[in-house]
Amino acid sequence: MAWRLDDAIEHGLIDNTVEGITTGKIWLAGRDEPLILSLNGDCWRDLAGSVLEFENPTPRFSAEANALDTEQTGIIGDITASRKARIPSISDAEISEYHRSGKEVPCQWRNTLYLEWFSEINGRVLVEAVGYKMEVSEREWDMDEDAEEAQKLANLSTMRDFMAQVISRMTPEDDGPNPGSTTVKGELNEFEWEERLKESDRLTDAYQEVLEKYLEDPDSEQKEAFVMGWDALLGAMAERDENGEDFDAEFEFEETDFSNDWQSADDDEEVDDSWLEESHPLQIKAREVAIRAFDIVSRDEDPESPSQRLVSNVMQVSAKLAGVLHGRGSGYEPEAGFTLAVLKRCLNWINEAVGACNDLTEDESDSDQLAALNHLKADIFEIRDGIIVLRKELKQS
Repeated sequence: MAWRLDDAIEHGLIDNTVEGITTGKIWLAGRDEPLILSLNGDCWRDLAGSVLEFENPTPRFSAEANALDTEQTGIIGDITASRKARIPSISDAEISEYHRSGKEVPCQWRNTLYLEWFSEINGRVLVEAVGYKMEVSEREWDMDEDAEEAQKLANLSTMRDFMAQVISRMTPEDDGPNPGSTTVKGELNEFEWEERLKESDRLTDAYQEVLEKYLEDPDSEQKEAFVMGWDALLGAMAERDENGEDFDAEFEFEETDFSNDWQSADDDEEVDDSWLEESHPLQIKAREVAIRAFDIVSRDEDPESPSQRLVSNVMQVSAKLAGVLHGRGSGYEPEAGFTLAVLKRCLNWINEAVGACNDLTEDESDSDQLAALNHLKADIFEIRDGIIVLRKELKQS
């Protein structure tokens, strides 16, 4: 959701010499004119009253960053050069090796340049970088601790307002049946369920962004709950702190022995696969394809690589089909509208998986690996055809 400019910046400056107003100019790689910042509010104490000049020694062109509007008018967020972050102390190649071996990557705490603002046109814009060259001028005015705390609280409220817009929860008035709905009373149709699922996606993305921002903050729980608008959770936290209790103290769990519930791969006894009897053929097929995809592609760390896109998309299909198809006919039947909406999403993930598969086959020279990829793609097409047939059946029922 946030526009991230870390790598695209060439150089820039932030000017907070006038109290209550922060201006600036930021030059991006491949762009002639700089971004012009005109923001209400002040930086943190380390930069308040000063001009910060910064330079990125290794700028890279970013089409996304260059799509930003030139006039960045809006409200300031957290702007500081003293925000602490855990930074890996080894090279990228070594990090990949650590991930493969399951070892914890060694890190060190370092100051980062953190520039955040909320543009009237583009929304949240963020720079979070280590390794920039920076120079801070003499102060024109001083900010005391109380003023800094007030500014941080204002930034927190701005983040909360922004997230409320991003999430855009449905109101009770929006929750009624849509005109033309053909579902039975009390059920939602496919399109209404799609809106619910989109809302869930927005909530998930928003929470992920909030987690990233406040991950290392000592008051992360309270700030995350406040920004997400979870006021009831804030109240529970306050009550917990007031009573000096653990947050989960009110929940009691019965101790159960699960030692005999699972069998190791070395056991001679036959593994119980009775779950297959309640599984839809599409679910079984999708599960098998997801496992096979994970086995045949390389363990690439880049989330945008074809191998990662292939695996993540087929795993999404497998998980979602399990959620709506497992146990059909056993007494539990999810609403038809919900199932249709999920199946429609599965078709989108399948298209992404096929595209990733095509990218992999184009660059593959090994004949055995090429045959495995083509066989996998054929099975993915088979799942797609099955989903299309199932959607027709559900619409006709």
